[in-house]
Amino acid sequence: MPQVLTTNAVILCPHAGAGLSTPTDRKWTVNSGTVLLDGDTGALTCLFIPPCLGYNLQSMKLNATQVDGRNVMLVTDFTQSFTGFPLTMTEVHQTYDNSSPAPIPSGGSIPATPPQLQESDQPKVTVVPPTLLFSLSAFSSSGGEPVTLPMEFVLESQYPNRWLLTMLNVPARSSTEITNGLPPAIVVAPPGGGWPDAALSVTVSLQGVYLATLAQGKYYFVLTALNVRGKSSYAQATLTVTA
Repeated sequence: MPQVLTTNAVILCPHAGAGLSTPTDRKWTVNSGTVLLDGDTGALTCLFIPPCLGYNLQSMKLNATQVDGRNVMLVTDFTQSFTGFPLTMTEVHQTYDNSSPAPIPSGGSIPATPPQLQESDQPKVTVVPPTLLFSLSAFSSSGGEPVTLPMEFVLESQYPNRWLLTMLNVPARSSTEITNGLPPAIVVAPPGGGWPDAALSVTVSLQGVYLATLAQGKYYFVLTALNVRGKSSYAQATLTVTA
């Protein structure tokens, strides 16, 4: 069984920002670390621009353990930063199973863990192209001819769950979830974050009239893919807007 998540866990964003979780119910501790629950929050010491800042813990409800009616977080529950990046979480305490064995009918066998809940599947995400360039002056001199900058994310997993897409605006130091696109400026196909098949292609199209409104600088498009067990992966495309 996966470890419960406590305040002793080492939580990191992809930019090496360290997480500090804030428990709201201190009834259960493990090795002096408070067990974290669904709805607890945390802050990240991320220096990336824009910084990841923090996270909200949300249980995937793959366990039945609760404290005061709230699901206990597992170290394997998927957690992402406010800017859409998946976080890595590592616990340091040992796990002991002191539960009573469930009765097994005569001639029966211990049921196996369902394949989708095992640790063997690791989602994969790639993006083409990984970098895009948009010139404000070139677009203006062309008379505003229709322009579309596309990128394609390819997702793979044996047991897919969902995906999320975030746009990070470096000049404005902000981030926006665009899983459903930002019509008509950003078209995402298919939208919504559904992942029905083992392999899925998600196309993101940036419209020229929208690109022309952006400030000079870098913009990141981050797609995070999540499987049934809570394992995740991400790919990032970088748009550079020049004068």
